[in-house]
Amino acid sequence: MEENTPRVKVRVPVELRLEGSEVPIGGETSDISLGGCYIELMFTLAKDTKLDIARKIDGTVLALGTVVTCDPNAGNGIKFPKMLHEDQEELRCCLDAAQEASESST
Repeated sequence: MEENTPRVKVRVPVELRLEGSEVPIGGETSDISLGGCYIELMFTLAKDTKLDIARKIDGTVLALGTVVTCDPNAGNGIKFPKMLHEDQEELRCCLDAAQEASESST
């Protein structure tokens, strides 16, 4: 995935599924980029945990993720080591739209 891509502050409800589990965990992004995101959770996940990240609205998988930071009682930084090209392009379009909306409101 792309390193050091600009992060866009955008709140998106997501469902996480830990590797090997079918039980969804609800969370919300506070920012997102092509390389990863920060997800706010009621509890945090251990560093190096592997998971699928899906939009809560339609269940579309955004990416496979790996936890890279753990902030107790706040959330986790997630890196996207793998993402399908079409999912990456869809995310790029969403990020561009969110960035434009943010800039036009200031």
